[in-house]
Amino acid sequence: MNSYKTKMNKDKIIKAGKIAAEVKKYAKSIIKKGMPLIEIADKIEDKIRELGGKPAFPVSLSINDIAAHNTPLHDDKVLASGLLKIDLGAHIDGWSSDTAFSIDLENSEENKKVIEASEKALENAIEMTKEGVNTSEIGRKISETIESYNLSPIVNLSGHEIKQYDLHAGVTIPNFDNKKDSILKKGVYAIEPFATTGGGKVHDGKPSGSYVLVNSKNVRSQIARDILKFIEEEYDTLPFCSRWIVKKFGVKAIFGLNQLEENGNIHHFAQLVESYNSKVSHAEDTILIDDDGVIVTTKSKSPCVLPHLKRCGLFGL
Repeated sequence: MNSYKTKMNKDKIIKAGKIAAEVKKYAKSIIKKGMPLIEIADKIEDKIRELGGKPAFPVSLSINDIAAHNTPLHDDKVLASGLLKIDLGAHIDGWSSDTAFSIDLENSEENKKVIEASEKALENAIEMTKEGVNTSEIGRKISETIESYNLSPIVNLSGHEIKQYDLHAGVTIPNFDNKKDSILKKGVYAIEPFATTGGGKVHDGKPSGSYVLVNSKNVRSQIARDILKFIEEEYDTLPFCSRWIVKKFGVKAIFGLNQLEENGNIHHFAQLVESYNSKVSHAEDTILIDDDGVIVTTKSKSPCVLPHLKRCGLFGL
């Protein structure tokens, strides 16, 4: 595993964001109720590659009370339904984007309200984001916005700093006022409000099918060693999923992944489920703070510098 301490590459950060924005627009155009989740995932990830990037993580497709971290397995039979969250990202040489949106597949007024709450919270949070702002202030704005809809923010999920080959690096951006002094500096950040009709917390659910490499220590079986080498070369420290490994090695890959997990080489993420099994929405964008100001990299008209929102059409202004 490598340690990356290189200077931010703005061009690659912007390109990764632009790819994610285009793929998000594409995803919204193809997703229909009853569509197999595995088909949605494959099409989204293929579109990222088609546009010149690589998936920064397996696309997450989470229904109703599952807030995040659900990616289809290689033999998945689940169909799109309910309140569906789509979380996707692209990377260029490890410089990543991360964006998410929610859609209502049952024509539900409740779903629409929950979706609107997370989207408005994201909009309000981004509008106040700049170098030097305290992250607790952003969290307060997010929670106030969501609570104005008589809904709850998910308080044990948060936004995060992004560094090269590290999606969750350093600074976190809470979804409530956590009373901590943490000041935003120049860098790349994902802001991601979650709104729910429930209690406002998530717990670990079933295994998600997504993994991350944690160390490269020796493992006994040949298939596990072959998979470990592939993971190191192809994904490094970014998340990957069993579906991708099965495509490369066949169904025997499941045995190899189980061995790597038992040996402590990889960590298997759990689904994140709302504590009262209530519906959850998710909205997310990636921002870059640099000498030019704050750039929303994952908007469809990105890059978009905040002082010029009205000129670039962001948030419909």
